[in-house]
Amino acid sequence: MAKEKNHTGDSWEDLALPEYFPEPCTEERAEEEDTEEAAKDSAVKCSPTLLRMLKAAESRWTPRDRDKAEPSELGRKVSEAEALKTNMQIQLNDQQEEFNKLPTKAGPRPLSHSVSQLSADSFSSVGSVSSEDESPPQKKPQKTSKGLTDFCVKNIKQAAFGRKGIDIAQQEMPALMILRKRAGGEKPLAGAKVVGCTHITAQTAVLIETLTALGAQCRWAACNIFSTQNAVAAALAEGGISVFAWKGESEDDFLWCIDRCVAADAWEPNLILDDGGDLTQWIYKKYPSLFKKLKGIVEESVTGIYRLYQLSKAGKLCVPAMNVNDSVTKQKFDNIYCCKESILDGLKRTTDVMFGGKQVVVCGYGEVGKGCCAALKGLGAIIYVTEVDPICALQACMDGIRVITLSEVIRHADMVITCTGNKNVVTREHFDRMRSGCIVCNMGHSNTEIDLASLRTTELKWHRVRPQVDHIIWPDGKRVVLLAEGRLLNLSCSTVPSFVLSVTAATQALALIELYNAPAGRYKQDVYLLPKKMDEYVASLHLPMFDAHVTELTDEQAQYLGISKHGPFKPNYYR
Repeated sequence: MAKEKNHTGDSWEDLALPEYFPEPCTEERAEEEDTEEAAKDSAVKCSPTLLRMLKAAESRWTPRDRDKAEPSELGRKVSEAEALKTNMQIQLNDQQEEFNKLPTKAGPRPLSHSVSQLSADSFSSVGSVSSEDESPPQKKPQKTSKGLTDFCVKNIKQAAFGRKGIDIAQQEMPALMILRKRAGGEKPLAGAKVVGCTHITAQTAVLIETLTALGAQCRWAACNIFSTQNAVAAALAEGGISVFAWKGESEDDFLWCIDRCVAADAWEPNLILDDGGDLTQWIYKKYPSLFKKLKGIVEESVTGIYRLYQLSKAGKLCVPAMNVNDSVTKQKFDNIYCCKESILDGLKRTTDVMFGGKQVVVCGYGEVGKGCCAALKGLGAIIYVTEVDPICALQACMDGIRVITLSEVIRHADMVITCTGNKNVVTREHFDRMRSGCIVCNMGHSNTEIDLASLRTTELKWHRVRPQVDHIIWPDGKRVVLLAEGRLLNLSCSTVPSFVLSVTAATQALALIELYNAPAGRYKQDVYLLPKKMDEYVASLHLPMFDAHVTELTDEQAQYLGISKHGPFKPNYYR
């Protein structure tokens, strides 16, 4: 390890390659080498430099030395080994001297920085923050190859790389591709102007481009300051979408991007696709006249749905809204299976943690909590659950998980994962009682679940050790590991499965089509759940990927159940 650190500037291309590579050892060759005769013939082949050194050493022998005795086979091997060692040291020293002579733009680089930089690079995802240009994107004039300037991304030159990521995601998102083929000619969203605020990843890019293919005009911002894949945002802009987002936005940048999406010249949105409710809240407060003209809102997060229900309860929701979060296709697939796989990905990329034997507290046993617990339990972690809902608590108990309060277990916890959608689930009191090295992260949409304000004090020091990984250090030296500053872990620190997101994205697209084409009076100023028929249609679009064959009811069976043989097969209240 020490030798690696002494040659941090060397790349594999710079290292000298030996002139001879030993042949693979076969059984026949091994048997030959066992014989005395084969041992004599199998002389070690050396590099020219090594041979010169051996000859030089031999020339220094006196005739008297030569007359005494010929060196034995063992002696020759020892001499060759020592010479080989000397030769390698000379080569390494020469390489080090050449490297030290190389001119550098930034001057000498500390060895410790090079190691940490390697770690950071290996854990960055597509479109991560680049160190090559840290100037604010708002101040950089950029233009696409077609002359579009109405966008703001980190670096438009990354578009080609981002396009490759989108193409890969399309292979795992069959429902959206089928929608493009079936409805592309009809253009069911022709005339629709959709303003969106979601995570900007390769998967959501497929959704955005599907909406465009169906006739919509789109403008987009990010709902999370850490989840944007810069290369994907650049690819969308290059494709003609007005995107305002980059990874690592400040809170002011976040609001600026939302406002640029809404306050466009000669362009007014008539549909909202939101994730978290920030866009809806911004238009409601800053552009109330525009809010009243909307044809509808589609919301997919528990946080955003909570805000919509608050507006509806207060009588201030003046447009119909679709609750995608509580649709079966979102709850049973995205929330469970997406989180089940991505929780491990996010934790591994950021902390390299071993899960076996770790004591993990999962706050909330809803669909997200269930997915997280299943994944962690499968790798040998000891799981505890905190819950306020007796039904979810009972489910955890029957799944073999101990239900306990956070205060009871916090001293022994190695990890605390929040997924409640609530606020101040983990407070300063909990942090003060945590053991050193405890990892804290959030799998809910908003960072309100962790009381970050109480941690930003003069007595506590924040130390950034990796992208989205902070060590919060107490005066006594205790440190707690906080991931993504309490924001959504999986999309901030890793990626998510494209196939599962295809289910949610198709549901969102159909909800927009439904709201835009619904006859007047079908939807009033309230929050609506998606019809079960739509849920079942989305599910059916994904079955061919598994070569699944669904059984069809007979007329007699359908009559016995009192349903249509073509569905819906569940009542609207089924969740």
